[in-house]
Amino acid sequence: MKGITIQLRVKTETGKDAFNAPVYDNEWINVDNVLVAPVSSTDALDILNLTGKKAVYTLGIPKGDSHKWKDTEVKFFGETWKTIGFPQEGIEDLIPLSWNKKVLVERYG
Repeated sequence: MKGITIQLRVKTETGKDAFNAPVYDNEWINVDNVLVAPVSSTDALDILNLTGKKAVYTLGIPKGDSHKWKDTEVKFFGETWKTIGFPQEGIEDLIPLSWNKKVLVERYG
């Protein structure tokens, strides 16, 4: 089993503005071997009821990935998506395959 390459938007703080608020630079980076699976209708309704957001896909994030996946944008299938909340993470050594995190995404843009 092998995932696809997706693009992840990474924000890097580059300084402060006149009001001392952080200023960010955005960069799109490739993340390889990400699994993409449709969300079940039951899970989609549960997430909609809890957050008001309509989850469409679940992303399986490869082990060893250290990027921030909370409330960020990703690109795959020619569309832009936004992650919903925090990723769920399992103990790397106890999970047999190559992925130990998952995060939900909603349609964006």
